[in-house]
Amino acid sequence: MTRPMLEIADLSKSFPVRNAFGRTVGEVKAVDRVSLRIERGCVYGLAGESGSGKSTIARMIMGLTPPTAGDIIIDGESVVGRGGRSGVKAQMVFQNPGSSLNPRRTVGQSLSVPLAAHGHPRDDRQRRIGELLEMVQLPADFSQRFPHELSGGQKQRVAIARALAVAPKLLVLDEPTSALDVSVQAKVIDLLVDLGRRLDLTFLFISHDLSLMRNFAQEVGVLYRGRIVEAGDTARVFENPQHDYTRLLLASVPVISEEEERLRPAIPLIDGEIPTAEKLLALRQGAAGTETTTEVHGS
Repeated sequence: MTRPMLEIADLSKSFPVRNAFGRTVGEVKAVDRVSLRIERGCVYGLAGESGSGKSTIARMIMGLTPPTAGDIIIDGESVVGRGGRSGVKAQMVFQNPGSSLNPRRTVGQSLSVPLAAHGHPRDDRQRRIGELLEMVQLPADFSQRFPHELSGGQKQRVAIARALAVAPKLLVLDEPTSALDVSVQAKVIDLLVDLGRRLDLTFLFISHDLSLMRNFAQEVGVLYRGRIVEAGDTARVFENPQHDYTRLLLASVPVISEEEERLRPAIPLIDGEIPTAEKLLALRQGAAGTETTTEVHGS
């Protein structure tokens, strides 16, 4: 039996809550005992609304945020046990390509940074930059352009090329299409599907867009208030959701035809807004008097 590309076991993350004087008055559970595994070559979709804990999980996988508890294993190696560094095995594509690219660097300079950091020979970098641009279907002369000269879709293609520079095995996609027009979203997803097939990549696709997830991910996990409340084969989860929150998410997806309308769960919409840390602390302390630990979730 082959080992999974990514395995997360009982992962948790808490943040302190401080009052106006800077004194810690409790803690917030952004991620609460999350476990999942992604097989090699698969696309796993992590769904949930803003504030459910999706991006916090992504940042822990990449070593940008240390977990409070639990383990993260990439390609059989624990990244928590060695300081949380995922190395070249995992790379991340962020939500907004406009802010993730340095406006003072040309595309070529941005792509050369990870190559230099991982010891790629200087005299071969230009060739590799051209190869990376070709991978994401951009002309080689784009290496001389600055980010402000590119469209949103072109910027995201550059961000994907930068993530591929060190030949990772796992790509963490944190809302990679949410800042793009609908027509551009489809082209970026098609590009990712093609890259995944050609380069044998594994994807963790984080999004609140269930329409995209339905067509891109093979498996899906639904995250609510820092916990995975439902997971499984994408078709099964979408066609026969078992959890009330999953049904609520699917019922909230916009539809454009009567056929799609019939596929949506017929449930009344409820107020599903995730409360703030301060509100939950007040409610918990008011009910228990002395308890200072509560649950809420970061994006």
